[in-house]
Amino acid sequence: MTARLLDGTAVANQIRAESAPAIAAFTARAGRPPGLAIVLVGDDPASAIYVRNKLKSAGEVGLRTDLERLPATASLDKLLSIVARLNASDVHDGILVQSPLPAAMGADAERRVFDAIDPAKDVDGLHPVNVGRLVQSRATLASCTPSGVIQLLERSGVKIAGAHAVVIGRSDIVGKPMALLLLHGNATVTVCHSRTVDLPRIASEGDILVSAIGRPGFVTNPFVKPGATVVDVGTTQVSDRSVIDRLFPVGSKRREVFERKGSLVVGDVHPDVADVAGALSPVPGGVGPLTIAMLLKNTVTAAMQRAGWAG
Repeated sequence: MTARLLDGTAVANQIRAESAPAIAAFTARAGRPPGLAIVLVGDDPASAIYVRNKLKSAGEVGLRTDLERLPATASLDKLLSIVARLNASDVHDGILVQSPLPAAMGADAERRVFDAIDPAKDVDGLHPVNVGRLVQSRATLASCTPSGVIQLLERSGVKIAGAHAVVIGRSDIVGKPMALLLLHGNATVTVCHSRTVDLPRIASEGDILVSAIGRPGFVTNPFVKPGATVVDVGTTQVSDRSVIDRLFPVGSKRREVFERKGSLVVGDVHPDVADVAGALSPVPGGVGPLTIAMLLKNTVTAAMQRAGWAG
């Protein structure tokens, strides 16, 4: 069996194309485009790439985009002051503070930042108000990556209702909202984590398996039910040659990229899983583009709601 690839780039392009008329209509009616502000703290290379891609995609569909940068030495109070200013801005409808934050800001920094963002501008869907709405299946601003996974599954013809879905990972950003969205899609959902006993056996019971733990190649064939749909949310920048040797055979294109660049972004799912799964989202080109597409869609939704033009 060779798994069917779930093309996240193609689905993301569909979502972006569908958002374009709403952006144009809002701009014409409001006299300004929907506005997205992104705050980047520190100099993490992966975060810088993610932010650059978000700004580029948002600009291409006609959103106003503004980047606020802070050094890694910045205080949490300084970051919170920027969030407060953006909350009061008339031209910014969405606010995104890029994760992770520098460790020096404190263990509860991300929670405090998420709590500080105006729920109406919380395009990441991480404010407690929006999380509560998600629990009750009435969220209009839901976490971007899990929302993107749902779009990928639905638009790829993967049936969610009645399926047994297994989520590996319980983070507030991906794992928990992913489980809720699958549950709202009428799947039976199991959430696994680092304390789960006999994880491969439980994972292998899933018709849909979503991994979001950030451990390269962690999900191997014993984790996968034959014919299952496997969604790889993990993205880890790897520069350790031994990891590449474990994942990719000599002569593979992915190994060639590593040899050329000295590092490689890899997912949670071992490439050999393609021999067992029925469908598989790749890394890169799977969930990543969808996260950005859903961010743009959430920004438009937030703009319409703030203007009183949407329910």
